[in-house]
Parts: sequence; C-alpha cells; structure tokens
Amino acid sequence: DSRIAGKEAGGITQHIGAYRVELSDGRPLTVLDTPGHAAFTSMRARGAHTTDIVVLVVAADDGVMPQTEEAIAHAREAKCPIVVAINKVDAKGANPEQVKSQLSGLGLQAEDWGGEVGMVEVSALKKQGVDNLLERILLEAEVLEAKAHTKGDALGTVIEAKVEKGKGKVVHVLVQDGTLRTRDVVLAGHTYGKIRLMFDHNGQPVKEAGPSTPVEILGLDDLPPIGEPFHVVSDMKAAKAVAEKRLLLKTEQERANKSKVTLQNVFEKLDESQAKRLRFVLKADVLGSLEVLKSTLEEMSTDEIIVDIVHSAVGAVTETDVLLASTAGAIVIAFHIAPDNKA
Repeated sequence: DSRIAGKEAGGITQHIGAYRVELSDGRPLTVLDTPGHAAFTSMRARGAHTTDIVVLVVAADDGVMPQTEEAIAHAREAKCPIVVAINKVDAKGANPEQVKSQLSGLGLQAEDWGGEVGMVEVSALKKQGVDNLLERILLEAEVLEAKAHTKGDALGTVIEAKVEKGKGKVVHVLVQDGTLRTRDVVLAGHTYGKIRLMFDHNGQPVKEAGPSTPVEILGLDDLPPIGEPFHVVSDMKAAKAVAEKRLLLKTEQERANKSKVTLQNVFEKLDESQAKRLRFVLKADVLGSLEVLKSTLEEMSTDEIIVDIVHSAVGAVTETDVLLASTAGAIVIAFHIAPDNKA
C-alpha cells in the first residue's frame, strides 16, 4: 500500500525508502525501494549490495531501459538473485512477452520460457499480482536460506541521512544482524553517538529493532555517508577514538586528491581560468538527493562554462548560505526544502 513516487517531485522516487510489509499469513518482508531514474546510479548500486534479493521492476509498456541493464549489472556484481516484476500490465500498449524477450537477450530467462528467473506480472496502480510477487520473493529467500541472528550487538547499513526540524540529525539504518536498542553506542564511518530515540518506518517510537528492520535513529554527532556500515560498540570512548581517526584519514585523502599536480591538469587549470563559472550553493532534504544533484550539475560543465558547487549540505537554507552565495556570486538551489525566515 506504499505510494512513495506519488509524494516525490515529478512522480519520481528520489530517496532510498525502507519499509516492512506483511503477507496475509503474517509473514514479514522488508522492502528497500531504490530510485529507477537514470541519475540515481549510486543509490541502485548501494541497494543491490544491501539486499538479499533484487526485484527488477520493468514497465510492460516501456520495456528494458538503459538503467534496467545497469541494475542487472549491479545485481550480478553484488551476486544477488533476481526476481522480475513486470509492472503496468494494465497500461495501453503493455507487452509482457516482449519484455521477457528483451530480458532473455540480457541473460535473464523466464521460467515459462525454460529459464530459472521468476517473472511476475503486476499492476501497482490496480494492486494486481502484488501478493504473487511477495510470495515469489519469499520462495527465493527460502531457497537462499537467508538467515540472521537476533542475539548480539547489531550491525547493518546506513540507508539515508537528513536534518529534521525538531529532531536534528536523523539517520535511517537497516539492521542486518543482531538487535539494535536505544542507548546503544553506534559507530558509522567518521561519526558516532548513543541512540537517544528510535522510530520504525511509520514514525512510531520503538525500543529495539532486530534483523531486516529499517529504523530511524537519533543521537549521532554527524551525518554518516550513505551506504556506510554501522556497528554497535561497547563504549563511547572507543567509538570516539575510531571516529576521529577515520575523520582524519578522510580529510587527508580529500586533501591529497585535490593537490595532485600532473601536466594534464595544469593545462586543464589554464583552460578553466579562461572559462566562465556558474556557481551554486546546494541544499537538499536528504544526503542521497544532494549527492545526485551535485554530480548531475557538475556533469553539465562545458569548455565555456564550468559548474562550480561552492557549498552543499543537508537541511534548510540558512542566512549563512545566502551570505556565502552573495559573496561568491552563486545561485542558491533548495531541493525539497524551504529557506528559514532569516534566509
């Protein structure tokens, strides 16, 4: 019953959303929903590495797109079994058999075509075949013998990160092993903290979360990179020491990448000095969207005009952002968020 795309700009899913669904017999299933739009390559790659089974959604009226081929490559690279959902079978011009033919050309042979890949015809709009799809995923999970431990300290993956009014820094994680509890000390990349509050995918407070449970956690000192593994550690002091070491390493790597001088980039710099610059200050609601916006805009650079991202961060547009933009002669782009009153 999820209607993610309907709430997003242009009807395109832009966030990795994780939520739990239940079959009529009460068996739960966790869905990690990644964007299908061409710009969101890195999100799809992360999704494939976080899940046990990849559900490849192909529209029956559009057929195989370049990002469909790319998603298959991500799934293969992550060594994930694939289940195909042929969507929009109720749409005008829908041709599921043609989709199967295109997929067989990419090495995915449907079971009714003598292959091993489960392909289920669905209509998300009319809620047709969705139960069949969920059944098929659970059947695949049984064959895979996908299991996890409920006992022990939790570990998992950071799915998304954002700054929310009244909550502060909010991190979406997927628990993959063990049980995560409030007051646990969590280490994720260069950030750490003690969990103050935890919410399920419906925004309801929870005290603990077992394997395959997506939750929002509050209490980390900074937003961790998306796709970063997280671990529960025994004490705050140890977590702080590791986080500080990682932050130092991250800063050194960034500095090294910037300072590498080669003959080629000397000439590039000379060419760049002749080009005009279009400067932007980017603010977005979540880290995932920010990452995509940044790379998409930077790719628009040409020989004559260079797109320069002066500053990018998650959260509302502040007075500081406006002052920075005015000093740098930049344009402020706010994606899915409003500026605060002072701004």
